[in-house]
Parts: sequence; C-alpha cells; structure tokens
Amino acid sequence: MTRTEPMTAPLRQTLSLPRRAAPRLLLAGCALAALAACSDMDADLRGFGKLGFDTSTAARSATAARPEPDSRGVISYPNFQVAVARRGDTVATVATRVGVNAEELARHNAISSNTPLNRGEVLALPRRVAEPVATAATTAAAPAATATGAGAERIDITSLASSAIDRAAANGSTAAATAKPAPASAAPTPAKPATGMQPASAEPVRHKVARGETAYSIARYYNVSAKALAEWNGLPADLSVREGQYLLIPVAATGTQTAGAAAVTPPGAASPTPEPPSASKPLPAESPVKASTPVDTSGVPNLGATRTAASATSQLEMPVAGSIIRPYVKGKNDGVDIKATAGTPIRAAEAGTVAAITKDTEQVPILVLRHANGLLTVYANIDGIAVKKGDTVKRGQAIAKLRAGEPAFVHFEVRKGYDSVDPMPYLQ
Repeated sequence: MTRTEPMTAPLRQTLSLPRRAAPRLLLAGCALAALAACSDMDADLRGFGKLGFDTSTAARSATAARPEPDSRGVISYPNFQVAVARRGDTVATVATRVGVNAEELARHNAISSNTPLNRGEVLALPRRVAEPVATAATTAAAPAATATGAGAERIDITSLASSAIDRAAANGSTAAATAKPAPASAAPTPAKPATGMQPASAEPVRHKVARGETAYSIARYYNVSAKALAEWNGLPADLSVREGQYLLIPVAATGTQTAGAAAVTPPGAASPTPEPPSASKPLPAESPVKASTPVDTSGVPNLGATRTAASATSQLEMPVAGSIIRPYVKGKNDGVDIKATAGTPIRAAEAGTVAAITKDTEQVPILVLRHANGLLTVYANIDGIAVKKGDTVKRGQAIAKLRAGEPAFVHFEVRKGYDSVDPMPYLQ
C-alpha cells in the first residue's frame, strides 16, 4: 500500500480558493441554474449591457404562430409546401406519409434519409403533393348555396388553391344574402379554410441556410426573434442549423407591426429606398464658392514673420525660407507647413542619408532623410527631387524644389523613430 505524502503548506495555499471566491462561485452557479430553468428564455443577448446591439425593433414586431398542418403534416402555401415532423419521425417516415421519394426529400433538405427529426421540424417538399381536403362544413357550403337559388358557381373543393379560398368565401356571402334572414341572435359564422392550406397573404419567406449562418444571424437579418424562428422550424435546444436547410421566417402578427418598422426583404433582393427629406421640402439654393477664389488668410497668425532663415546655431536648418502658415499639432498636423515661392530649392535640414523616396495617395513625392541619434526629417509637397535613395547629403544641400500650389508650401516633419515631434525647437 502506497503511503500518501502529506500536502505541503505552499501547495495547500495554491489549491485553496480565496475566502471571497467561494461565495461568488456559489452565486454564479445559482444564477446559471435559474437561467437554465427558464423555458421561455431567449438566448439572444444582443441588448445585454447596452454594448451597442439593439433588439428593440424585433421586440416590437410580434410574430404569429405557425399554421397547423393537415392530417399528413403538410402545410401548403401558394408557392411551396412543407412537411412537419412528428415525434419519432425520420426523413423516410415523413416521405412515406406525404407520398414523396425519401432520397429525393433527403437531398432537397441536405440531410440523410434515416436521420431522426425533432418534433415540429420542417422539411421543404421538393415538388408539390396533393392539396389537403376540406372539412365537412366547407363541402356542405356549396350545395347549400345552390339550393338558395343564388346562382353561385359550384366550387370543386379538391382543387382548392390559395385564390379559390377567397372566392369560396365570396360565394358563401352571396348565398347568405339571398337566403331567408336568420334571427339577429343567430349570426352566421364564416367558414374557415381547410386545415393546412394557407392564403397568399400568410406565405412566409423561405430561407436556405448558407455556410457560416446561424439561427441568431438569420433572425437578426429578418428582424424576428431567435425563439420565434426556432418554434416555426422545430429547431433543437441549441438552435443549431445546417447548410442547405430550409427555414420558414415567421410572419408578423396582424396589427402588431409598428409604423416605423422597416420592411423585410428576402436575401438577394434590393432594399426599399427611403424617401429623402428633400422630396417634401426642397433643399435651399446653394452658391458654392469657386475653387479659384483666393483664401482669406488675414486671420492666420504669421509664426514665421520674425524668422525667415534658420540660425547657424540651431540644431536643424529651415528647409526653405518662408512663413509658417500651419503650425504643429500632435495628431492633427505632424509637422509645419512653410509657405514660399513655387520652384524654391528645398534644402536638407541636417547632414544625413536619403532613407526613402515615396509618394502619397495623390502621387505627390515625399522624401525622408535619416540623421544622427535616430532623428528623421520628412519633406512633402515637393517636386524635382535631386537625390536618390542611399545618397549622403550635407546640411543645406538642395534636395528638391517646392511644388506649385495655391498656396505653394512644403510640409516639414521631424521624427524620433516613428513618433512626430514639434520641429520648432529644432529650428530655433
């Protein structure tokens, strides 16, 4: 029998929890247990903590319940049909009950034919099957209308489509109008459409899951809750979806859509263009200033008025003799702009080596010199560069010319490594 060595004090301290940690872990466990017990909890926490996500629009858009299928589990819409799985169903048993080929149904839904299905899971039918039959109350409505002498057209119930439902309701109303009036207390009840058959106005969008999509991303796209999406399609508890699966997008409940809610369009369709404010009230007439109009610089302080050339004792020499029209501001202007006549030679502020010659996004040349002690000087808005990369230059040597402009100026920077610094202390 192996003797267990006593635990050392440092090891006990390492493995033991802090005194305050145990209550916190206990509270966290209770909170998670309470959340797990909430059957109505929506795991979509996009609005939690006000982190920038907004689900207020989806919360205001209540969705209707999914229609009840017929006796075979089929819900028929004008443009497609779906089959709803029952407890213990597989793709093969659904195909047998509906009357389609199992392999064809499996391929159409990107699933194996022997895969168990969740209760309420929706399978898109690859082709249309026989429409559901009407109830006894509906089949009795047509003979009754003829007996009243209304002359209403007899409807073949077995070939009902979405448009025929509305026509049948209209015929029933005509027959009721010509028949003997019933007492006020016995108001007639309108006939309901056959179970499983849905009118065109109730047809939802059918979405095919693409790679990388989740139930949450699809719900956000269509402005519905993930819970409603799961209930309409019989999704599992983890709301997992598969590539190629067809999902029914819940439709909004009648009268609950807010006036300001945006219209939902299917993937690939163009979004409706909002009406601009100028459509109701025209914009005021504008008189843009011409680009050739001189800029008034009377209010700009002339920081270079008292200094037009660098002192012989300064650490760096002014690259050009002129006035400073824009000072250094960290993060906004990483150098100074020195105004001078176009074509004026630009001179090296100090002896060094040409480190780089490049261009900005507008193809204006930029030249960089490397000096001692990790100092760099940058010259922009120049032209006619007289040196090349790797050349050694002397202090005051002409390296380029000032580019023409309105006004013409050179942008001059001083950097220590990659950080810009104020050039004025070096030029004074």
